[in-house]
Amino acid sequence: MVKQGWAALLALPMLAACQPAEAPQPVDPARFDRFFLWAGVPPPPAVAQARELYILGGEIRRGGPVRLVAMRAGVPHVAQAKVWLTVRTERLDWDARVWGDVRTMLARWRGAGNRLEGLQIDFDAATPGLDRYRTFLEQVRRELPPGTRLSITGLLDWSANGDPAELARLSGLVDEVVIQTYQGRTTIPGYAAWFAHIDTLPFTHKIALVEGGEWTAPAALARDRRFAGYVVFLLAPPNARPPSPAGRDPRRP
Repeated sequence: MVKQGWAALLALPMLAACQPAEAPQPVDPARFDRFFLWAGVPPPPAVAQARELYILGGEIRRGGPVRLVAMRAGVPHVAQAKVWLTVRTERLDWDARVWGDVRTMLARWRGAGNRLEGLQIDFDAATPGLDRYRTFLEQVRRELPPGTRLSITGLLDWSANGDPAELARLSGLVDEVVIQTYQGRTTIPGYAAWFAHIDTLPFTHKIALVEGGEWTAPAALARDRRFAGYVVFLLAPPNARPPSPAGRDPRRP
């Protein structure tokens, strides 16, 4: 989910006092009940007991004409869990055709009997550019059918480096933000230091962990009234065969 901006983030010094006091534990999907499910990733047994799934439905890629590329061969059918339709986007210049395609996909997923929560936008919004992203999200709200909830992904440094005024404006546009703690298949080193001010975020937020990554909950989460749980990003085995073009995720190893 995160491809840009981490070099500067990782270069910042991390205070030893902010590190987890106990040894980090590997993220085991069996201990969680919310998951990101990307194209080409076989769901582990834990998914059968999930309460919430974020399922990649389409991508809008950088370069060429703007269009929504379907990432699944058909419509998912999920009985037991709430479902978010996730659209991964590398650009914000959506046109009328894309908006129409997103609405059509939402309607198809809802019409298939899924407990559709709403739309999630997965975009790597650089912290200094939150004002531009907020303008885009205002249009998202105008284009979505009434009553559709909106989730977005967010970067680990938003609480430390984000403009408080822009973060407050986001709180009026989105129903939740899922904060990512990893890059590729690996947890961001020194992640705990970025949680010192997590309780200042003015919106409901979940924490995204990567399957098999390291994790010990920072103490700051215990006082975070808007923390709403974890979402585990499930990984395909390293030697897995790449998915078909209809389900290819070029952002993931």
